[in-house]
Amino acid sequence: MATIEECLDALDRLAENLSGASVELRGAAALDRSLSCHVTDLDATFTGHLRDGHLKEVRTLEGAPEQRAEIALEMTSEDLVALVDGRLHFARAWASGRVRVKAPLRDLLRLRSVL
Repeated sequence: MATIEECLDALDRLAENLSGASVELRGAAALDRSLSCHVTDLDATFTGHLRDGHLKEVRTLEGAPEQRAEIALEMTSEDLVALVDGRLHFARAWASGRVRVKAPLRDLLRLRSVL
């Protein structure tokens, strides 16, 4: 199990990856959506805003999110770190139920290329 700090570090790296992405990849991340990631084994939720290819305003909350974000992710801390590190393939993790996503299909398809 990863710690809260390791999860925050993974989210920071994700934000760096988004900001340094190629033009094509940045276009996929150019959503303007609220984002939450509920980390089930830590019972913590990270919320933020995906805007212009950057993850901004990241906050940590205890428990499940009270309000559903436009893009809501749910996974374990290890899976979050593995996704950002590139050791876990997003589509396979989603298809197997390791990662749950609640988002419009179009957003899901765009996020798939970022994660």
